[in-house]
Amino acid sequence: MKITWPDRPGVPIPFDRLAFDIDGVVADIMTTFLDLARERYGHEHLRYEHLTTFFLEECLDLEPQIIDTLIRELIDRPHELAVEPFPHAVPVLTRLAQETPLLFVTARDRARPIQTWLHRTLELVPKEAIRVFATGDPDTKIHYLQDHGIHYFVEDRLETCHQLAAHGITPILFAQPWNRREHPFLEVKDWRELSGLLFEEE
Repeated sequence: MKITWPDRPGVPIPFDRLAFDIDGVVADIMTTFLDLARERYGHEHLRYEHLTTFFLEECLDLEPQIIDTLIRELIDRPHELAVEPFPHAVPVLTRLAQETPLLFVTARDRARPIQTWLHRTLELVPKEAIRVFATGDPDTKIHYLQDHGIHYFVEDRLETCHQLAAHGITPILFAQPWNRREHPFLEVKDWRELSGLLFEEE
């Protein structure tokens, strides 16, 4: 299925005005989180669909200390853990990097570990074509995007999408269990669908 803008059918996305979130969009970080919770703490009941909010203590039967420990580890050393990219993310981003450098803006408080993960994951993309900015706060992503002239941003946090839209940046919501609420934004369910949007393919 070819995806077009509801209000601008047939208008292509300028690649040099596009940027991406990482966790929940490129990196399947929560699958690793759940795997670690099962392996280390025996919480075999946990499932991906249980992740219905960003506030994990509200949707998971896990002690706050366990949540904090695992999240910190995933922030500090994703390149050392079994974090996988979402299906088809690598070929789409590799193709896109042939047209323009890739820009990633993350709410992580450290850029280097996830940048190392991206360099390893996108092995066919030159390192100089991968730019990563860590804001430390999802609410400050807007400033980095504005500073770099970004008009379109692929994001999984619905609250951030609302902020982007309020400041004239078009969000593309990457569907996840934690953003299943009514919204007015263009949404893609996976990287195949996003590829159809970016490259205007059926």
